[in-house]
Amino acid sequence: MKTRYLLAICSLPSLATAAFASDADESRRFTAERVFDLEYADDPQISPDGSTIVYARKSMDKFADQVVSDLWSIDTRKGTHRPLVSGQGSSSSVRWSPSGDRLIYMASNNGKQELRLRFKDTGDSFSLAQLEQSPGAPVWSPDGKSIAFTMLVPDERPGFAKPPKSPEGAEWAKPVRVVDDLVFRFDGAGYLPKGKTQIFVLGTEGGTPRQVTDGKNGFDSPQWLGNGALLVTGNEAEDADLDPIESEIYRVDLSSEAVTPLTQRDGPDFAPKIAPNGARIAYLGYDDELRSYQQNNVYLMGSDGGGATNLTVNYDRSVDNIAWRPDGKALIGQIEVEGILTLVSIDLSGNVRTLVEDIGGTSLGRPYAAGSFSVASNAGGSSPIIAYTKGSTNRPAEVAISRGGRDGRQLTRLNDDALGHLDLARIEEIKISSSHDGREIEAWVALPPNFRPDGSFPMILEIHGGPATMYGPYFSAEIQRYAAQGYVTVYANPRGSTGYGEDFAQLIDLNYPGNDHDDLMSVVDALIAKNYVSKDRLFITGGSGGGVLTAWAVGKTDRFAAAATIKPVINWTSMALAGDIARFVSRHWFRAQPWEQPEEYWRRSPLSIVNNVKTPTMVMVGEADWRTPAWEAEQFYTALKVQKVDTVLVRVPGASHLIARRPSQLIAKVDNIMGWFAKYDPVKKPEAED
Repeated sequence: MKTRYLLAICSLPSLATAAFASDADESRRFTAERVFDLEYADDPQISPDGSTIVYARKSMDKFADQVVSDLWSIDTRKGTHRPLVSGQGSSSSVRWSPSGDRLIYMASNNGKQELRLRFKDTGDSFSLAQLEQSPGAPVWSPDGKSIAFTMLVPDERPGFAKPPKSPEGAEWAKPVRVVDDLVFRFDGAGYLPKGKTQIFVLGTEGGTPRQVTDGKNGFDSPQWLGNGALLVTGNEAEDADLDPIESEIYRVDLSSEAVTPLTQRDGPDFAPKIAPNGARIAYLGYDDELRSYQQNNVYLMGSDGGGATNLTVNYDRSVDNIAWRPDGKALIGQIEVEGILTLVSIDLSGNVRTLVEDIGGTSLGRPYAAGSFSVASNAGGSSPIIAYTKGSTNRPAEVAISRGGRDGRQLTRLNDDALGHLDLARIEEIKISSSHDGREIEAWVALPPNFRPDGSFPMILEIHGGPATMYGPYFSAEIQRYAAQGYVTVYANPRGSTGYGEDFAQLIDLNYPGNDHDDLMSVVDALIAKNYVSKDRLFITGGSGGGVLTAWAVGKTDRFAAAATIKPVINWTSMALAGDIARFVSRHWFRAQPWEQPEEYWRRSPLSIVNNVKTPTMVMVGEADWRTPAWEAEQFYTALKVQKVDTVLVRVPGASHLIARRPSQLIAKVDNIMGWFAKYDPVKKPEAED
């Protein structure tokens, strides 16, 4: 399938290539078609003895226009790198047996997921069971004889009438869909099947799975507590849907199927990890104070749920993933620190020590801090052997290994062939003082290959979503595309971003959008002051939370030549009543319903200041987006149209909130944004109109 056909999924023709033709040799630029050349490593799993890493090698299938995943293995001593499972549809979620002799993994089979077991010595594999629904979260028992996993158990849909049987060959309308759940559709999944996720156990020689939970609200995330019990996470409250972040950790006895809560408080408790000796359980959570953002702490309790203590009560960073060190004397935690994903050691007294600082690289489109790790469980000694995804400014994720917390050794070079000969953007870090209160704001500037600080270059301010997330110095296909077309692109972590402590993230609590706008405008001012960009060639864009701030910015200032707001929230009332996270919005971001505080919902809605907008603004949204549904974008587009502000609405067919999930969608998103900007660039405008 040719790329120019793939780009036709969006309604606005791409003008970017013509408008921003570079002086550089085309063969050395990161052009649109090169998106299909990219690969990245994900979910590296190190064997118990530390000798082998198996990871998901993700690449772009140009004909299917999607990301595919094969499993590859690496000998950590010899460096041997070879395919393990490939060419059979996407494979993922690989996990080693406790003895390291077998692997389980998920594989697609005719569009359906199946759970497979593979023997390391022979390479033979088989499907463990015929499952009616797709399994998830597989985990080995300590003795290697059983697998626990999750699977949907369907419920009967509500109904009030039985339709008559249609005549043979007739084409009647589809039957009505009756909904009685608060959350009945979710972004990326569409309309949800009726039912609850429950826990199943299956022998490793295959057979019939046994359902071991029957909770009214379902359970997930199984972990083995010895061979005869499981730890699971769930919310058995009567009105669980009304408290969407609440969860507890439960013990499931496999002989009696009795379910016992081990945690009981108002707030999420999740991600339990059992110590190597089985005596303690580490887990994540926090006391819910109904804030828009709260940091995860690391807790430790006995295997019976007693004696819970907060190990990180004095540590001002959120811990997002944990694993035990093999000797059980400390935990390895993944945290965000000022744009950088970092691994730390947390001992049982709560002391924190930095181990690895270059995790990341799995967010291919935009420069989010995203990555993962695993720890060898039986490697011997107190020094952990860690496999992780290594991030950098000029490459997507590679596989790396760290022994004893020392600097990691990179084991793969997945993109040297595709990117090694290209002139990529140089990433420069800057820190500025916010015009609002002088608070330090961190940002990164992607400088195009032919950059010179002469004040002539166009600038794109690219704003992250969330808003409780962070950008960092990581490879981004979208940023590299902008740079290849001559843009200086700046991306920042304004107040509300994670990675700078809980107080910084909570500065936008009940005030979003708010003074984060001042932070972003201060970043723009800094680039103008450095003579990096022309004040007449400023452009702004962002997705999701960044789309909110883009729509807010054009209602606050006319300094931008053009804007592109991507999948934004425009009206908080409709978002809080119809988005897939509607209850979280009302409960945590506003702490009131729209009819209780209509003026507050309106005050923080970009629609409330749309009458100020003069900036030509593109509005883009996925047609299957249920996080910030299409009607949010359409409200802004219509409001601009009736005020005769230049605007276009770009709808991406089939796209969810992850609007650039497919390679052609990533290309179309970026090239249409650049085409819109070219139309209003005072330097390139005549060229764009030819």
